[in-house]
Amino acid sequence: MKIAQIAPLTERVPPRLYGGSERIVSYLTEELVRQGHDVTLFASGDSRSTARLVPCSHVALRLNPQVRNHVPYQVMMLEQVRQRADEFDVLHFHIDLVHFPLVRDFADRTLTTLHGRLDLPDLKPFYRAFPEFPLVSISNDQRKPMPPVNWMGTVYHGLPKDLLPFSAEPGEGYLAFLGRISPEKRPDRAIEIAARSGMKLKIAAKVDKVDQDYWNETIAPMIARHPNVEYIGEIDDSQKGQFLGNALALVFPIDWPEPFGLASIEAMACGTPVIAFDCGSVPEVVDHGVSGLIVSSLDEAVAAVGHVGSLDRRLVRATFETRFSVERMARDYVAIYERLTGTDTTNDLRGIAPGQKLDIHAVA
Repeated sequence: MKIAQIAPLTERVPPRLYGGSERIVSYLTEELVRQGHDVTLFASGDSRSTARLVPCSHVALRLNPQVRNHVPYQVMMLEQVRQRADEFDVLHFHIDLVHFPLVRDFADRTLTTLHGRLDLPDLKPFYRAFPEFPLVSISNDQRKPMPPVNWMGTVYHGLPKDLLPFSAEPGEGYLAFLGRISPEKRPDRAIEIAARSGMKLKIAAKVDKVDQDYWNETIAPMIARHPNVEYIGEIDDSQKGQFLGNALALVFPIDWPEPFGLASIEAMACGTPVIAFDCGSVPEVVDHGVSGLIVSSLDEAVAAVGHVGSLDRRLVRATFETRFSVERMARDYVAIYERLTGTDTTNDLRGIAPGQKLDIHAVA
């Protein structure tokens, strides 16, 4: 199958540091190539891939100090995609919604994975205006705020099984916080959990410009008041294995409708269980009592610190391999590609009766 993957230009594919969507695009692209598909990746010019790369900016836009406005670069990328659209059986977009008007004539050969939150009020009228576009959610909870649209399925994220090493023992045994410093991610909760439980907390996180005041006024002073809390900044994939593998647990104290939560399955890949607040997709991703503990309050989170060490880290890793591998993610997406009405996959679908439901969790 000839597949185009259209990535955000904010970060390279894969990102050097933080960047969840671009990281998933990279894992999916590489696995599709490994499975024998002809894949073209539209992304920033500094991206790295075994697929055919179409550079749509010199470097990732976040890394170019001369770039003030990302929109012109996105539009130029979409013009390249539009001009070459006939070359592909499927065009898979990971850029939210800016492409919809430009590709409406061949929408039945497109798939759009929605990577972000969908509870913003301006989104409902937009998706009502484009109801025919085939969409994928990354959790079932993510769909809740949406008007009726053309959902093709839910596909949970997946990671390469050899990306992060399994750790049978937690090593230093601290609590870990991984991701982004922002009010909805609640690093303040993580600090309070560590303080009340008497545990060391290591924070590996990015501070975006939009969250700089929150860092300066709330989180940095909290870290300064708690000697058991260490901020180590952003880390890359080569550092995550040691950071997560040596932790007793990943603390995931979110306070927003998290669409997925990539850090959770990164921790599971290392055998490290997750203490997660019951928000958004958490109950879909974390198997309570198996790969982590789901809590509803700070008191419950503090209590969970005392129990999480009893979870079997081998079972945590096995849960990751069963539910969140990149092989499973790619298979789910290919099954959806084959169901797009504009894609000629009659040979691939022989043996499936009309209306028969494919036996994968991704099919709605």
